[in-house]
Parts: sequence; C-alpha cells; structure tokens
Amino acid sequence: MALRWTESNRFTLLENGEAYFPRVFEVIAAARQEVLLETFILFDDKVGQQLREALLSAAGRGAKVQMLVDGWGSPDLGAGFLNPLLEAGVQVRVFDPAYTVLGYRINPIRRMHRKIVVVDGERAFVGGINYSHDHLAEFGPTGKQDYAVEIEGPLVSQIQAFCVESVSSPKPPPVSWLHRLRSRRQGRSATLGSRGTTSAAFVTRDNAGHRSDIEHQYRLALRQARHRVIIANAYFFPSFRFLRELRRASRRGVEVNLILQGEPDMPIVRTAALALHANLLGAGIKIFEYCERPLHGKVATIDDEWSTVGSSNLDPSSLALNMEANVFIRDQAFAVHLRKHLERLMADQCRAAQVAAPTPWSWLTQPLRAFLTFHLVRLLSRWLPALPATEQQIRSMGAP
Repeated sequence: MALRWTESNRFTLLENGEAYFPRVFEVIAAARQEVLLETFILFDDKVGQQLREALLSAAGRGAKVQMLVDGWGSPDLGAGFLNPLLEAGVQVRVFDPAYTVLGYRINPIRRMHRKIVVVDGERAFVGGINYSHDHLAEFGPTGKQDYAVEIEGPLVSQIQAFCVESVSSPKPPPVSWLHRLRSRRQGRSATLGSRGTTSAAFVTRDNAGHRSDIEHQYRLALRQARHRVIIANAYFFPSFRFLRELRRASRRGVEVNLILQGEPDMPIVRTAALALHANLLGAGIKIFEYCERPLHGKVATIDDEWSTVGSSNLDPSSLALNMEANVFIRDQAFAVHLRKHLERLMADQCRAAQVAAPTPWSWLTQPLRAFLTFHLVRLLSRWLPALPATEQQIRSMGAP
C-alpha cells in the first residue's frame, strides 16, 4: 500500500483491555454490513469468547464477517470455538498455519502480527492489543500494558481496502531488486505530513515492497524532532540507523525519553535492552523502566505534533520479519493527550535507569560491550531480512 496522508480524521486512544475490549466489541456487535478483523493472538478464553459473541451478533444481522488470525500466535482454536462462527457464515482464515515436529511448533518467523478491526467502512481500530485475557489487569501481575486507537474519517477506507486485499492476496507479488532500490530512495524522502496540520497515514510492513516503511516514518520524525521525544515500546532492540537518529536528536538538544520493560514477559527482552542502556544513557537519552506489569505497548509522540500507535515493536522481528501495521498521526490534541499519559506513566509507574557504577575493569568492558552491541545491531539489520521467505499461506477454516 502506497503511503498516503489524509485529513479530517478523528482518533481516540484506548488503553489496555479495560478500555479497548468493551468498545471494539460494542462496535463489532452493532455492525450492519461488514466486519474485517486481523489479529496475531486469539485465545479461547474469557476475552476470545466475548469477541466470538460480538462476531456472531454481527453475522446474525447479515453482516459479512471476515477474520484472519496468525497460525503461530493462535494455534489452539478448536472446533468448539470455531464451529459456531463457521455455521453463522463467518469466514475464518489462518495465516501460515503452524506446523509441528515431535509436538513442537516450527516456522515461527515472518508472522502476521497486525491487530486491525474495520466495521462498515466507518470505524477502524489499530494497535497492539490481542484478544486474550492477559490484556486485562484482573489477569494478575503478568497482565499487559498496551494501547490501541479508534479511528473515524477518510483513513478508515484505506485500512478497509488493505484488509480486503490482504485476505484475497496472501502472497505478495515478487519484488525486483530495482523496485527495492526505488523504495529505499522514496523512503529517504517520504513525506511526514504537513507541520501544524491534522493528518494521518496508515503504514504497513511486509516482506515485499514495504520492508522498511514503518521504520522510515519513525526515523523521519526523529530527524525533525525539535523539543521532546517519548517512545514507549515493549521490545526495544532497533536497527543501527534508528539508534543513530536517537543519538543525533539528543545531541541537538532534544529531550529523548524511552519507556521500556522493567518487568519483561521474556528474559531475553531485558537482556537485549540492557545491552544498549550504557550507550543510550551516555548519549543523554533518558530510559524509564515500566515496573507495574509487562509493557506490551508500541506508541510514540514527538513535539506535541506527531504520534504513532500500532503493532510494530522496535526489534528485529517487527522491523525486519513480521507483517505489521501502525497509524501515524499529525494531530496536536491527540499528541498532547498521549504525551500527558506517558508522562504520568514515567512519573508514577516507572523507575529511571542509571548508568552502572564503575568497576575495576569497566574501562575495558564497557567500551567492548558497546562495540559488540552496536555491531550486532548493525549486522542484524542487514542480514535478518535476507532470511528465506517461505510462501505465505492463508487457509480457510472449514474448507477441505
């Protein structure tokens, strides 16, 4: 999908499952004509069953309902969960069904990681929230902190067209080396939306013609930052070029704040983030570790003008392998609202990361660790996209 900024859209930030699930289920259940839904994770639990009831309500009134789930993220949907949907005429499709060897799932890379809902071509939801109980605080200490955005306006039709095309054309067309070169050049000069206006763009990442579109928009915004950057991201191990833009912004006098996981859901997440801490802190970048529960959000705001909400982490999986979707927003009111929310998060629920106390050998180990970490990031950014891309499959449930 070509990048196209549109005007006159309206956005509502939805925090966590407590705000997101009631709203999205209400809109789905009231659908008159069409529901398009894509998600990485759908579990047969309290939340998944509520989603199913909303979809059945829409289908019962004659709305065409299409649902796409990822085979790796949603591997255990049984007949008891799916049959009522299929009998009601809901089209359920699975992206790259998970295969097992000796009971273990394989093909974990290049996942369909998007979280999108479009209803009647009038409202859309984009963000990082899956359909599972662990996106509610009642789940306990491991309940996730996350965000989505509700969208009204012309941007919805773009998202609708994308969802229809993604289901009907699961395998992207082959992309020549010349097209990729042109895409890189276009990315360097891509528009960021007009300063001082209200505009928005729906930006996706795939393994064909849009391999770096989301990262390009982040980097363009960082280059234009003048005062303040706040990035809250669950899995933070970005590309070498992304880190370079962060450091350059800080050197220009921009206040750069990162909200990262302090209580990660996977130990490797904290290990990767800690590997970057010394270099980022040394560049004047402030790091806040969210400690209430696992941070799963993927949001950012810059200069009270620019914001993004979506599914894309800032790690090798999202930036180089997975299918992702973010909304980029030029709306002052929304940016200020998101900034104030993140500032409260930093003040009340985060701890500030500090430069580690020097040790007798830190004069040697810290520069060595910095050298190895940054070159690892550089190599990952270069070589991960070269991993073999198996032909993506979308299988219709209930079909022979």
